[in-house]
Amino acid sequence: MGIDFYSTDIYRNVEKLAEVLRDRDWKLVTAESCTGGGLGHALTALAGSSNWYLGGVVAYSNQFKCRFLSVDESLIEEFGAVSKQVAIAMARGMIQKPGASTAISITGIAGPEGGSKDKPVGLVWLGTNDPDRGNRALQLNLAGSRNEIRHQAIEHAINFFLSGL
Repeated sequence: MGIDFYSTDIYRNVEKLAEVLRDRDWKLVTAESCTGGGLGHALTALAGSSNWYLGGVVAYSNQFKCRFLSVDESLIEEFGAVSKQVAIAMARGMIQKPGASTAISITGIAGPEGGSKDKPVGLVWLGTNDPDRGNRALQLNLAGSRNEIRHQAIEHAINFFLSGL
């Protein structure tokens, strides 16, 4: 993605995230689509992340979301892959993995193609699941280049998870 995570606000927020996860003894997993593993990359930029980050899945295709994240195909058919319902299902699918206690998911349209009138480029849904708050989702409407949208989605995902803790 060409992002230097060590010199961004993302890195400082990952440090905050790590502290929260360690304090709660939670193990995080991630499910990513449009960010292509960028969130996992940002999380593992912090030394010692293996103490609280178990790993993640890049589920780019709908088939992969269904097969490896247990997303019900009917959700994708009814709401589309970029939807609140699928973002939550992706997080739920990951939290069922052995040892996981909390999850963050990202699904969206980073562009420059692939958007529509109903789901334009820049539409991103974030999902989280944790023992305290259960399932949550957040819709974003981001602007910029493909890389800028992906970078913003990662930053928002970390901040969304931290919000309210």
